[in-house]
Amino acid sequence: MTDILISGPEGKIEAKYNHNNNDKSPIALILHPDPSKGGTMNTKIVFQLYKIFAQNGFSTIRFNFRGVGKSEGFFDDGEGELSDAASVLDWLQQYNTNSKICWVAGFSFGSWVAMQLLMRRPEINGFVCVSPPANMKDFGFLAPCPSSGIIIHGDKDNIASYDSARILSEKLQKQKKVEIIFKPIKGADHYYENNKEEFNSIVDEYIKKKLTNSVF
Repeated sequence: MTDILISGPEGKIEAKYNHNNNDKSPIALILHPDPSKGGTMNTKIVFQLYKIFAQNGFSTIRFNFRGVGKSEGFFDDGEGELSDAASVLDWLQQYNTNSKICWVAGFSFGSWVAMQLLMRRPEINGFVCVSPPANMKDFGFLAPCPSSGIIIHGDKDNIASYDSARILSEKLQKQKKVEIIFKPIKGADHYYENNKEEFNSIVDEYIKKKLTNSVF
């Protein structure tokens, strides 16, 4: 794992990067929760996503949005954070020019930004959306959702509404040409404090399944 600073729209962006030595390895970008509520790239779920993708052969990066840690700038409630994510993805692609598989993953606020990035970058062909705050943020831009992916949500989440995530998933599942998996975790809160093993297993199994027929 390497600590790096990437040039972003508001200055330097602090990131941690794990490089896979296979020059055709897939790439993954991980986005963290709301910075105004204490979210950072070191949030446990973000770290677990980063670790699972790396273990599955991805060159993987997580980073701090503007105003967090050593990242310069100020919180921008989504628009600026989307620009940060785009800059980090540019960097990731620059150092992995032979990669043909690109995934994005986000937790809570990070999932909202991740799904916006998905709509703007056609090279992204997979996603892991964890605890999307569909009761607080508008996900109506996913019309249609351009890629298959998985949405994971705890049914005891008292921050991001479980029912809102379920309704969002059902809406996306009606779309053609993509497969949207909704995986509720029984008894899990927003942070999966008592359900980490089940969470990790769901993510790991989904990634492995999707990569089964991929060559890299």
